[in-house]
Amino acid sequence: MTGDEDSRMCKDISEDACHQQPGNFWRHLLASLGTKLADEMASARLVLPWLLGLIGAPVWMVGLLVPIREAGALLPQLLVAGFIRPLPQRKWVWVAGASIQALMALGLVMITLLAEGNFAARHGLDGTLAGSLVLILLILLSLGRGVASIATKDVLGKTIAKQRRGRLMGWSGSVAGAMTLLAGVALMLLGEQPGQQVLAILMAIAALGWTLNALCAAMIREDSGATSGGANAWETVHDGVIQLKHDAAFRNFNLARALLLSSALALPYIALLGQQQSGESLGGLGVLVVVSGLAGMLASPIWGRLADTSSRRVMRNAGAGAAVCCALAGSMAWWPQALADNIWSYALVYGLLVIAHAGIRLGRKTYVVDLATSDNRALYVALSNTLTGVLMLVLGLLIGGLAQWLGSEWLLMILAVVAACAALCAQRLPEVEDD
Repeated sequence: MTGDEDSRMCKDISEDACHQQPGNFWRHLLASLGTKLADEMASARLVLPWLLGLIGAPVWMVGLLVPIREAGALLPQLLVAGFIRPLPQRKWVWVAGASIQALMALGLVMITLLAEGNFAARHGLDGTLAGSLVLILLILLSLGRGVASIATKDVLGKTIAKQRRGRLMGWSGSVAGAMTLLAGVALMLLGEQPGQQVLAILMAIAALGWTLNALCAAMIREDSGATSGGANAWETVHDGVIQLKHDAAFRNFNLARALLLSSALALPYIALLGQQQSGESLGGLGVLVVVSGLAGMLASPIWGRLADTSSRRVMRNAGAGAAVCCALAGSMAWWPQALADNIWSYALVYGLLVIAHAGIRLGRKTYVVDLATSDNRALYVALSNTLTGVLMLVLGLLIGGLAQWLGSEWLLMILAVVAACAALCAQRLPEVEDD
């Protein structure tokens, strides 16, 4: 699968790990497949907004889905890194994180089923209470994701050699993308089935995906690693703040990254508008899943090549594209009725915003890596992720309140302005690929 004649070539892992690498490659591949599939089946950008719409949750809750999902995964990483450093084997931390996600997904299955029809009416499980339970489970799920994420990267570095890791992620991404597209097609075919029952099946598949991830992680053959050299989380934050004060390019990058959060915050509201147009039919959700999967698969390689030339321009262009998409989505209420009532209109705009969002993610990841040096790269990434996590929570509360007050359409118009400001901010950043 890796295309190498000499599968025994290992550059940066131990001899024992090299012997175990072929088997570990497959365990990592299946584990990654499980988690990628689970992330799509319980997507905070697409599936959970649809669920909140079906159970009648307040609009402001939709604005918290993506911030909770992202911040819950980003904020604990500094603390988790210090916790797992003294552990000789880190795969059990990975197993614990994946198991937490599987259990929370099962909880989402229960809420999805119980919030339906007569049971909800008899027991007072209204949209606000059901939506609150969804948010609580999402918080716990996201914390599990953060724990598993940092342990996964550590175990990957210990068990899979350089020049194999990218191909491993490429294979898992391709297989998971294909399965996601199949799930979207299935949703289109099951469009007339009871919506909440089908969504419960999606959450159950997500639980199985994270269970597969945990089982494969437990079977990975991991050597004991170094346990010294860990840094205190607060000292790391202190050093990062000093760098933020003295490095103007890093400071401006974080400002641009904060404004570019508008694309992630806009996606669930376009999905919500699609749900309001489709009602309880899941055919519309299937259309959005298929379009989103195709857009992501096609866009990332193109953005990647462009980012190698200028990640600053990728951030700028993707930000401008996100501004146009948000403006289009926000203005749909004034479109001709034949277009405004067609799910394909929402799917087209959603797919275009997914393309722009992929460029934003890839551009900012490339920029911060190229901006930093080998001495401060880990510090820059950790601090930038922490700042983003905090901002996600603050903006989620603000955006949710605006959506409840103004409605989804006007909120998307505001996010269009924010994305345009992000593009202008990215334009002012220095080029780093030429240095």
